[in-house]
Amino acid sequence: MGTWDVGPFDNDTAADWCGDLDEASPDARLGFVRDTLARTADTAEYLNADVGDEAIAAAALVAAQCPGGEPAHPHYGPDEPVPDLTDLRALALRALDRVMTEPSELLELWGESDGEPWHATINGLRSTLTPRPPGGTAPPDPTPTDGTTAHAPSGRST
Repeated sequence: MGTWDVGPFDNDTAADWCGDLDEASPDARLGFVRDTLARTADTAEYLNADVGDEAIAAAALVAAQCPGGEPAHPHYGPDEPVPDLTDLRALALRALDRVMTEPSELLELWGESDGEPWHATINGLRSTLTPRPPGGTAPPDPTPTDGTTAHAPSGRST
């Protein structure tokens, strides 16, 4: 698997997942994203890096439709239209929380070197996905309180 940067679509697994999403029929795309997020959020045992990378890409697509969300990567994100995913915000948050909770292969891989930029990317997605209270004030910082820190993976090809 190749990873070339810290963004949600900056790895082969996420790019391949977006290709699979593009190949799904338009009426199946919402379920495809929901199933990806649920598979990660509901994993109690060791979370494989590929499953986590797919969930991060799916969460980024949900975040892209939220206020302040950044659009999907123009080259590695999906090419086909994505349905309204905003009802999946809570599930996307749960999936990201699971990626950032041990036992998680991504957490281990990024822990092998300086992964603060990756951690910041995940926290940025979490912040975008966190609903704003009435009045539009920013939500509290979604940084995990369990003391976990993620770092860039060594040994992941670029």
